[in-house]
Amino acid sequence: MGEELKLLGMWGSLFSRRVEMALKIKGVEYEYSEQEIFHNKSASLLKYNPVHKKVPVLIHNGKPIAESQVILEYIDDTWKDHPILPQDPYERAMARFWAKFLDEKCVPALWKACMSVGPEREKTQEEACELLSTLEGELKGKKFFGGENIGFVDIVADVLGYWVGVLQEAVGVDILTEDKFPVLCRWAEDFRNCPVVKENLPPRDRLLAFFITQSEMLNSLQQK
Repeated sequence: MGEELKLLGMWGSLFSRRVEMALKIKGVEYEYSEQEIFHNKSASLLKYNPVHKKVPVLIHNGKPIAESQVILEYIDDTWKDHPILPQDPYERAMARFWAKFLDEKCVPALWKACMSVGPEREKTQEEACELLSTLEGELKGKKFFGGENIGFVDIVADVLGYWVGVLQEAVGVDILTEDKFPVLCRWAEDFRNCPVVKENLPPRDRLLAFFITQSEMLNSLQQK
């Protein structure tokens, strides 16, 4: 079809890695452009995502789509093979609900639980565990959130499948552990072992060093 497809992403971003996983599941070829997101944002990023100025941005035949969940749905609507969203309307709605729950509740709560210090840390960890318990209940009896194969919710849950484990190691906390959440931890192992996922995860050592640096920076700011 002569399509042009380009992804603006960042190596350690769980959000841009989601898009890469979806494109690989679909078997769609694309060009990747690594972005600096903290200091010197590129002209392309500012041009194609002037509202949020963040990755990921998928550019399809010159038209940009931003926000990872929006991009995932666009990919699924555009390339029909190997669907990642359920076909049933109710199941699609539920997939969107849990994906929203992950991004709006779980991701910020887990980051806060790992990065907070002092008395606040215990409270934020309790809140994060309550959210993880809800997900644990949703996943019981299923291999993946999407059934027998990874789907939309599994891709959005990549934060639990990989990033949280590395972040916990970096800051020395234990929130998502096998004794507390055996179902989620079993899912995370199965998720990481999927070839399409394994091939699109950032290097653990590099991500660990990145999180350690972020933690040290936040701690120094909080102590001032």
